[in-house]
Amino acid sequence: MAEMEDRWLSVGEIAKHLGVSSDTVYRRITQHAMPAHRMGRLWKFKKDEVDAWVKTGGAAKSDNRDSDR
Repeated sequence: MAEMEDRWLSVGEIAKHLGVSSDTVYRRITQHAMPAHRMGRLWKFKKDEVDAWVKTGGAAKSDNRDSDR
């Protein structure tokens, strides 16, 4: 069961986990804010890395940059 929890997640899966759209995930990747790993043409995520990024305020910092414009 631990193996399933540690698997790589797709853009759609991480978007669902965070409760945001896939477009928001791609925007965060483009801004180099969200921890993501490129595997060929696909972006993949480790849930624990993304959760840590959110907990340390990474998502909020990205939102602040958008609102400063």
